[in-house]
Amino acid sequence: MEKSKRFQVSLKIIWGSSIALAILASIPKLFDADSTPGDIIINSSITLLFSLFIWYYNIYSLPKFSSQRTNKSLFNWKLLLSVFLGILLMVILVIAHQELFQVSKMDAPIMFELRGILINLIVYMFLHLLFQNYQTQQMGVELERTKAVHLGAQYELLKQQVNPHFLFNSLNTLKSMVDMQDPQSSDFILKLSDFYRFTLESRKMDLIPLKEELQILDSYVYLLKARFEDGFEVIKEIDDKQYDCAIPPFSLQLLIENCIKHNVVSLDKPLKIKLYTENDFLVIENPIQLKRGTLSTGVGLNNINQRFLHLVNKEIEIDKTETLFKVKIPLIYDYRNN
Repeated sequence: MEKSKRFQVSLKIIWGSSIALAILASIPKLFDADSTPGDIIINSSITLLFSLFIWYYNIYSLPKFSSQRTNKSLFNWKLLLSVFLGILLMVILVIAHQELFQVSKMDAPIMFELRGILINLIVYMFLHLLFQNYQTQQMGVELERTKAVHLGAQYELLKQQVNPHFLFNSLNTLKSMVDMQDPQSSDFILKLSDFYRFTLESRKMDLIPLKEELQILDSYVYLLKARFEDGFEVIKEIDDKQYDCAIPPFSLQLLIENCIKHNVVSLDKPLKIKLYTENDFLVIENPIQLKRGTLSTGVGLNNINQRFLHLVNKEIEIDKTETLFKVKIPLIYDYRNN
């Protein structure tokens, strides 16, 4: 995680503004017939030194100020302290210039003090408004970072929601096949092993090619057909050109599982599920033959939808009629897996 950038004020701003204030302070002297170049230089020098001190003093006080809440009033005891120190500094600068340059005629001290207070207020307010804006930006960065971490954690949970009941059902099917000395028991064990190997490998990835997802689905369907026999069938009509597209792993498994969960699957009433591509979508279509007493919570479809939203900011589409139920998931063409 990247560290937050420290608040800094550019030297160009500090020195540029101080020099600009010094020049502005000397402009009235240019129109005074009694002024000498020495008066102008002294006037500008006092303003320049004072401005630099005010800048660095306020910047130095910022770490202490930053420990307070940003919603406190901009006008507080720190501003009063800054004004008091500014007045004291201005007195010292005026006296020092009088003694150092032996100036007999200077502006009234009150004029320097008023100028100093004005500079102090401008620098203080500008600096602290900049600092408050910086803190607001940092809060926004932290909020986005927190959201990203939260979404990442949510997505990791979503990836783990492969129904564990499938494993128990598969083991029960395997036990029955072994008890009956079914010759396909060995093939069933190999397919079950392949499926969970795919599961372990694919959980590390956010997206996988459709071709690999279909390979996982083949093992999954084989295991289901061992359980339901001819009461269950998956018909694939997918364009080969779409095989290089990507989808989140186990999307198809969860959709097939969702079909079986809510519909009757039997030899008398086989459940035939169709997979085909339509434009930039992969469609999973099944006839509606609902089980009695089954209530849909929508958790499975919401799971898949949240995964697509998290990864590619796209949603799945659901099309339901009296006889057919379709789920359309977007195919991802431009992707890089993590």
